[in-house]
Amino acid sequence: MHNDGRGEHFKSELSPYSILRPRTECSVLLVCDHASKQVPATLSGLGLSPAQIGRHIGWDIGAAEVTRHLSRRLGVTAVLSGVSRLVIDCNRSLDDPTSIPDRSDGVMVPGNRRLTPKGRNRRAADWFHPYHEAIATQLERLERNRGVATVVSIHSFTPIMDGRRRPWSIGVLWDRDPRLAPATIAALRQKGHAAGDNEPYSGSGFTIDTHAVAYGRPHVTFEIRQDLIAEPSGAAAWGRHLAEILVPQLERPELRKRKFY
Repeated sequence: MHNDGRGEHFKSELSPYSILRPRTECSVLLVCDHASKQVPATLSGLGLSPAQIGRHIGWDIGAAEVTRHLSRRLGVTAVLSGVSRLVIDCNRSLDDPTSIPDRSDGVMVPGNRRLTPKGRNRRAADWFHPYHEAIATQLERLERNRGVATVVSIHSFTPIMDGRRRPWSIGVLWDRDPRLAPATIAALRQKGHAAGDNEPYSGSGFTIDTHAVAYGRPHVTFEIRQDLIAEPSGAAAWGRHLAEILVPQLERPELRKRKFY
C-alpha cells in the first residue's frame, strides 16, 4: 500500500479515501463506499454541473455524515471513499458495466463516454485500489490484537425510484450470514423504525463480499433513506439510532469467530 494513500499514477488534489479514528482497537470497521461527491480537477467535472453531481447519482447523500457520527459514538475506525461514484464506483467490481457509468438515472455522463481501457485502469489505480487497500489494511490491523473484526457498511437510497415511493426508513442488506442482520432488523423494528429486510436492494455488495464474506467476517449493510439524513440534524439522529441498535448486537459472542456460509 502507498504510504500517502495515493495510487501509483495519482495526479489530483483529492485523496482516494479518508480514515476516521485510525488507531482505535475496537474490532469493528465502518466503511462508506459512496461518501464523496468530489471529482478531481483533471476530469473537468465529467462534463456535469455541480448540481447534477450533488444528486444521488454522484454520491450517497447523508451517508458520510452518518458514518462520522457512528464512528464517534461507537469509538471505531471508519474508511470513507474520496471521490464521486461517477468517477468510479467503489462498490462495484471493475468488470461491472456500472463501475464507471456513462449514464446514471437517465443522466448522460460525458466524461465517461468512450473511456479507453487505459483510462479505466488509471481510474482504478488512482481511486478504487487505494480505497480497498485501506480497508484491508485496517482490518488486518484490528485483527492482529482483537481477533475477528465485524464490517458495517453505510449507504443511503432515494425516497422515490422509477416513480415508486420507497416506504422504508432504513434497509438492512445481507446474504447468507445470519449472525448480525436478522437480529438488527428485529431491534430496529422494535424501536419503531420501518426497517426493510434486503430492501430496497438485496445482497451484500462488492465491498462486503470482498472484505467480509470472503474472510468469514460478520457483517451488515445499512441503507438509510436520503430525505431522513440529508440535513445534519437527521444524520446525527440516525448516527444515534444505529449506535443504540448496534452496541448490544456487536457484543454477541458468535461474532468473535470466522464462519463461512
